[in-house]
Amino acid sequence: MNKAFTREPDAGETRCPRCESPGTPVGPETLRARLLPDALDKLAESGFFCRYEWCDVVYFDQFGRTVDSSSLRAPIYPKDPTAPICACFEFTRDDIEQDVQEGGATRTRALLAKAKSPEACCAVRAGDGQSCVPEVQRYFMKCRAREQGAQS
Repeated sequence: MNKAFTREPDAGETRCPRCESPGTPVGPETLRARLLPDALDKLAESGFFCRYEWCDVVYFDQFGRTVDSSSLRAPIYPKDPTAPICACFEFTRDDIEQDVQEGGATRTRALLAKAKSPEACCAVRAGDGQSCVPEVQRYFMKCRAREQGAQS
């Protein structure tokens, strides 16, 4: 493949040792909240989240040490698609799918409003330590496109 069409890693970008995808930085509060105590000893104080569901690695550090889903206190989305897409408010993909099937966005809009409130504790509850808003919006649009395609 021509090098002009391949993405070079960003300087300082830390990649998953297993799948080579860029990691999402997570702080110690995320790791303490999501990992079992024994797993915390396997990683540096801060680490990275591998967001690809097909990769066995959940968290890794800059030294290439990894932990998998057996080290988690509870399932994390997207590693487990049945886990809440929004861990703060236990909002699932099923909630989004129901909205789309009903032709509305009542549940999804309510979640997006809550996600912007002080009640949201993404750094502790979300597997990647980030707000769920972009992922919820992406999944809603994907479901809506699929529903519209089925109606055509």
